[in-house]
Amino acid sequence: MNTPINKELVDKKLQLCGIKDMAEASIRDVVRLVNMIEEESGEKFVRMEMGVPGLKPAKVGIDAEKKALDDGVASAYPMLEGVRELKEEGSKFVKNFMNIDIKSDGIVPTVGSMQGGYAAFMAIGACHTQKDTILFIDPGFPVQKTQLEIMGQKYESFDVYNYRGDKLKAKLEEFLSKGNIAGIIYSNPNNPAWICFNDNELRIIGELATKYDVIVMEDLAYFAMDFRSDLGKPGVAPYQPSVANYTKNYVLMISSSKAFSYAGQRIGLLCISDELYCRKFPNLKSRFGGEEFGYALIYRIIYALSSGTSHSAQYALSAMLKAANEGSFDFIENVKEYGERAQIMKKLFTLNGFDLVYDTDVNEPLADGFYFTVSYPGMTGAELNKKLLYYGISAICLNETGSLKEGLRACVSQISRKQFKDLEFRLEEFAKHHHLESKIGF
Repeated sequence: MNTPINKELVDKKLQLCGIKDMAEASIRDVVRLVNMIEEESGEKFVRMEMGVPGLKPAKVGIDAEKKALDDGVASAYPMLEGVRELKEEGSKFVKNFMNIDIKSDGIVPTVGSMQGGYAAFMAIGACHTQKDTILFIDPGFPVQKTQLEIMGQKYESFDVYNYRGDKLKAKLEEFLSKGNIAGIIYSNPNNPAWICFNDNELRIIGELATKYDVIVMEDLAYFAMDFRSDLGKPGVAPYQPSVANYTKNYVLMISSSKAFSYAGQRIGLLCISDELYCRKFPNLKSRFGGEEFGYALIYRIIYALSSGTSHSAQYALSAMLKAANEGSFDFIENVKEYGERAQIMKKLFTLNGFDLVYDTDVNEPLADGFYFTVSYPGMTGAELNKKLLYYGISAICLNETGSLKEGLRACVSQISRKQFKDLEFRLEEFAKHHHLESKIGF
């Protein structure tokens, strides 16, 4: 049976990379593997394994960063707490697009949401001596668990698939009632399932966070990218949904990587509620030398991690936020392309015998966005992932994200529309070889 990519070559590279089971392969493992196969075969893969932007960065950001460099900021260390104009525009942005009030003091630039999350994990995990565990509402971003493993911090998790809506409350209380949970983390929209918590679910999370004195980390890497509603108009409802409406115990992580396609400069915002920023925890003083949450996070943890964030990139993000706040930059219109790609790709997969794993938000059809999830009858996620390599298609297994479902995460960002015909052919070949009659006429 001939496949688009030589089977012997794929197997040889799998062995060379030490990958015996695709369920154990990380995102970066798959990236390395596919790079090697592409180089030797000369064939371009349909690459769905890594969530990197596939659009041009916002020009308003580039121009502002160039000006900042021309003005000489590269020679000066940035302040730990961030450039004043960025903090002020960040505060306005949260108000304009979330309808949440956060003082500029609590808007802190970080080296992407990755560093923001790492710093927040450290602070949250040290607030109480008896609370030493982070709870993941999975599926989620795999590297966040790696961060906790690196710092030796405990975590627990559950797959939210069977606990949407009102069922979420009992499941959360099952964990929170034990008294060891310091923080809760989830992404919204979700990486990898693209599920979006509704206001009822966010209310449940927020009210329980207050009841059990737990800090919520809301990862907004895909800010306002639920394209079922227009969330991109400043000061006009609807707004990006948030747990911040239902508790004062929260930290928001806003990334510039996807919404602004500015991933390469590693700049994001950590947004700390006014109440949490000023709150004092005696245990933080013994651990970090300062008992106020905001002080410990910025002037102890971020100082030690990186001594601040790229000076010029702060001016880029500030300019993008300012333009969005003023309505001259419709950042959501720019990224709707991801939703359109997802709609086409999901059709290509389902008409060739694949199923969508996560397909609804409670009783509402799932949005089309940056990710979607697929499975194939009779195959585990690991088996499917390996077989698709023979057809020049790469993804990651859902188990890597904390999901209990069998299947794969597919990212749409690296697939250009020019590759759709190639994807169609490869999926048809897969379906033909696996005894399913292709029904598509794309």
